[in-house]
Amino acid sequence: MKTTGRNLSIEKLSKVAGVLKVIAHPVRLEILEILETAESMDVGTLCSKISCGCEISMLSHHLTKMKDNGVLDNKREGKQIYYSIKDRQILSLFDCMEKCKL
Repeated sequence: MKTTGRNLSIEKLSKVAGVLKVIAHPVRLEILEILETAESMDVGTLCSKISCGCEISMLSHHLTKMKDNGVLDNKREGKQIYYSIKDRQILSLFDCMEKCKL
């Protein structure tokens, strides 16, 4: 198995790159930030908490993309769909962003 200078496998780098590509949008990062403090949340509630005033149709697009790429989980209860973070380790990216001097 090939690795990089940091002893990361090419497979791991590829997986991380895919996740970063999926969350590389301000609304998607804000979704993660909002869900950080909630076990799960329905689309309407999420929409009311998004600061950019994202419409439900656009928010649904972002949520579906994040779910389809393994960042979020969802469950249906009646007509409501509740979203949650699939692997909470992804939240450690916010620690990296806070420390980064970009």
